[in-house]
Amino acid sequence: MLQTLDFLIDKTEKQIVMTNNSNYFPVILKTLSLVMLLWLISCSNRDNLSDAYGNFEAVQVTVSAESTGRILNISAEEGAELDSGIRVALVDTTDLYLKKLQLIAQKKAIGVKISNIAGQVDVQEQQKVNLLVEKTRIEKLFADKAATKKQLDDITGALDLVEKQILSIKTQNAGITEEMEVAGRQIAQVTESLRKCYVVNPVKGTVLSKYSQTGEIAAPGKALYKIANLNQMELKVYVSGDQLPKIKIGQQVDVMIDENRKINRSLTGTIIWISQKAEFTPKIIQTKQERVNLVYGVKISVPNDGSLKIAMPAEVNFSKKKE
Repeated sequence: MLQTLDFLIDKTEKQIVMTNNSNYFPVILKTLSLVMLLWLISCSNRDNLSDAYGNFEAVQVTVSAESTGRILNISAEEGAELDSGIRVALVDTTDLYLKKLQLIAQKKAIGVKISNIAGQVDVQEQQKVNLLVEKTRIEKLFADKAATKKQLDDITGALDLVEKQILSIKTQNAGITEEMEVAGRQIAQVTESLRKCYVVNPVKGTVLSKYSQTGEIAAPGKALYKIANLNQMELKVYVSGDQLPKIKIGQQVDVMIDENRKINRSLTGTIIWISQKAEFTPKIIQTKQERVNLVYGVKISVPNDGSLKIAMPAEVNFSKKKE
């Protein structure tokens, strides 16, 4: 710029010498004034250059189905504001519901077996009590020589047999109890599968895109819609190594967006993340010289009043101006 200014001044001086006509002086003076004004504006613009440039981003969440079936309804419409924790879609639950009813019936049948076995154990326990009474009576008779040794041996053998029968029945009961626990776990598994048929919105935000409609078939991992919290946007910029000492996490900075073609609008942002390692300048940077430089990624959180959009460009001044 200075070389251009010197060239114009030299050229103007030569024209003054060559013309030697006072009529040209006002024109020449106006030319010099215009050149000086353009030079001052250029210097002023250089001083007002921003520290970093980037584009706004939002944390986007893709909500997918967790079960297979026909979508009975889905209320996530593009542009809709959804709260977290609300149900936004329902996948057909008929097969799982019928399977659950079947497992509940099986569990009841197993419970009946357990009741029968408990009854058999009670019968054997009562028979054991009766045999103990009989054994006591025979032992007294045997002591008085009114009963034979065979009678005492028979009652003792009968008692041993009853105890073994009780043990055998209880062993069967343990197996049936295990069946009952397996049925309970199967019911819990089907209940969990039924819960997954109800798609719950995970985060509060605005629906950006809708990928599935009512009546379509859902499958685990198939995207239903994409949502993002647009109330708080993130501006991703890149800074050079010599700018790092000027910034820190939690620092408030000036974020400027285009109000119109000539005027910028200033917003307040907060630095929330600074990359710990350097990387090459992204390809979106235009000049080849800047693309080979090492830079650090920085994220700035900016409250959105509705004017900020995803991918909107913005500028940053790290030295926040005092109002």
